[in-house]
Amino acid sequence: MENTQEIWTEIAKKYNLKEKNVNSLSSAWHTDLDLGRPLEVMCDMSKSRKLGFKAYKSTEDSFIEVFERLRAENIIP
Repeated sequence: MENTQEIWTEIAKKYNLKEKNVNSLSSAWHTDLDLGRPLEVMCDMSKSRKLGFKAYKSTEDSFIEVFERLRAENIIP
């Protein structure tokens, strides 16, 4: 991810964002690790539900909620 700091600095300035250091917001190595896995990670929630953990929130709703919060807190544009 070349020039990310330069690009983020411009974005942060344009939108008056709180965080000017892109490395405080993300880590390229972690994203590469997550997206570069040679296999899918599957999880079975059956055992958790049997133990009483019944709450559920869709992944899409979770992403939308977190991005709305980050925008409201002036972290992302």
